[in-house]
Amino acid sequence: MSNPTNPSQGSFFGSFYMVIACLCFALMLVFVKLVGQKFAMHTYEITFWRVLFSFVVLGGFSWIKGRDFRTAYPKEHFWRSLAGSVALLMNFYVAIHLPLATASVLQNTSSIFLGILSIIILKQKPTPMNWVSLGLGFLGVVVLLKPTASGDLFAMLMGLTSGAISGYAYLQVRELSLLGEPAWRIVFYLSLLSTLISGFLAFYVGFTPINLTNLPHLIAIGMTALAGQLLMTYAYQVGQKFVVAVLNYLGVVFAMGLGVMLFGEKLDTFSLLGIAIIVASGILSAKK
Repeated sequence: MSNPTNPSQGSFFGSFYMVIACLCFALMLVFVKLVGQKFAMHTYEITFWRVLFSFVVLGGFSWIKGRDFRTAYPKEHFWRSLAGSVALLMNFYVAIHLPLATASVLQNTSSIFLGILSIIILKQKPTPMNWVSLGLGFLGVVVLLKPTASGDLFAMLMGLTSGAISGYAYLQVRELSLLGEPAWRIVFYLSLLSTLISGFLAFYVGFTPINLTNLPHLIAIGMTALAGQLLMTYAYQVGQKFVVAVLNYLGVVFAMGLGVMLFGEKLDTFSLLGIAIIVASGILSAKK
């Protein structure tokens, strides 16, 4: 019998965790869109309630466990958390204004930008497969960002920018992990700074009154986001890296299905082609 946590084979649970994580993230986008459209909540307050949930739950659990919140790398945590906070604000804006599948795949362009930034910042030497992946990713973005209405184009550019900033944030996560920082502390400081930034912006613009109608939706955003984040972490810990990375793109499929069923969203041929090319690029980038 093979070892279920053998890094060369991985565990079935790694794949299972990633599939459920993708479903959680797709459901999070659904609730974000519902809150934005049904209750007219703006991006700042939706982001605030989402990260506040993670901050309270993760912070409280870590405090009960007696974990050490102190870090020797405050500057590194600040820049990683700032990048993650800005990317999250943009991603929620995109989820409200674009079809869910498009919003999901634009967020996943972070893998493309991570590859580019690794070459520029870390001076990593790209392999031929890396070049093919980056070229496909660029082509997919060009196809997806076809001439369109100005409002859609702005939202798409926001989504692309979110993917670029997320790529930088993931690069910082990698560096913090190499410095020995645990994953929970990285997520905790992200939640802390995101809560402060989005809370300030939401306070300036104005909060929507919380009632029994919109509260369940806000709790659902926090629960699905935190569950997805934790499940994805576990998936990469016990699963085969390439398989888990490929399964990550099931999020686009789930988002597309939920968008059609719940919002009647329709994607034209160019959008579907662009999404398919970007997903192929991401799969190739995960292949070592």
